[in-house]
Amino acid sequence: MQRAVSSLALSPSVKVKLASAGFQFTADLRHLKPLQLSKEAGLSQQEALEVLQAARSEGAGHREGALTALELLQQEEEMRSIITFSSQLDAALGGGLPVGKTTEICGAPGVGKTQLCLQLAVDVQVPPCFGGVGGQVIYIDTEGSFLVQRVVDLATAVIRHCSLLVEDNDQRDAMTSFTVETILSNIFLVRCHDYVELLAELHLLQYFLLDHPKACLLVVDSVAFPFRHFDDLLQRTRLLHSVAQQLITMATRHSIAVALTNQMTTRLRGGQSQLVPALGESWGHTPTIRLLLHWAGPRRLAAIFKSPGHMDTTIQYQITSDGFRDADESEQPQSKRPRTHNDQSAGSQREAGC
Repeated sequence: MQRAVSSLALSPSVKVKLASAGFQFTADLRHLKPLQLSKEAGLSQQEALEVLQAARSEGAGHREGALTALELLQQEEEMRSIITFSSQLDAALGGGLPVGKTTEICGAPGVGKTQLCLQLAVDVQVPPCFGGVGGQVIYIDTEGSFLVQRVVDLATAVIRHCSLLVEDNDQRDAMTSFTVETILSNIFLVRCHDYVELLAELHLLQYFLLDHPKACLLVVDSVAFPFRHFDDLLQRTRLLHSVAQQLITMATRHSIAVALTNQMTTRLRGGQSQLVPALGESWGHTPTIRLLLHWAGPRRLAAIFKSPGHMDTTIQYQITSDGFRDADESEQPQSKRPRTHNDQSAGSQREAGC
């Protein structure tokens, strides 16, 4: 049943403006942004934001946003992916980092987690005419590892790569605005020093995303660092559950890709010390996809060890001056098998052996 706009908890003057602009049901507001609604209905941006929040709140309470399985499948097929500039990893992920889902990148220090995040922050801005999504990124840095000069290097390499692919006027026009300065201006950097600042930032992000419809990627590097010192493990579990729910909601509601980095920790299993992702087993169910970056001698390997829709794959990559790239194809490891929903325990055993 459709919910009438007139039934929302809004001031009479706002309801009159909405009705005059032709907005009768909350479904008419579902895909609008505050600035667009402000212009079409003659509202202030604050009033438009309040209208959209009221409409979405009512929609969630009345199951107005319920989808059939067919509609969900159609949405999944329309979802875009953010390329990583490693063709091997992109192929394993079905095109790149999926929009609308959460992806966790685990690994020991120095293996390339932050390098991949910085690469994604640049890649998300590749113009659509080159196969990109032309979006913006919110980058939450909890460890102080964001290096702007490194971003400049990656951006320069991506611009150079795209310039070599120009074939038509659309691509030629896109390159005029695809510059290092533009790329840097589309990365919104937030520095969080502890879990309190991280929780506050995640709470405020929902409003930021409403005003920035081009945002397609949220990076949290890393999610583990603010929670490293906690005497009360029950409180930490509750806070992590809150973080998980907010990230999942933002990914699905705002159609953005969420990339999280996680550290590794030591755990005793069977009397032996093993490396596993931090934050515990319950956190491991949070991300849709988990990537494990690890060393095998001098080689860097990336393994998909949790995903409901991808093959269990291990590929080799390298970190170059240009960024995250494929390694020599002749040295690529071959490890693939179908992935099922029940592979979490098997994935934990594999990650512990890395």
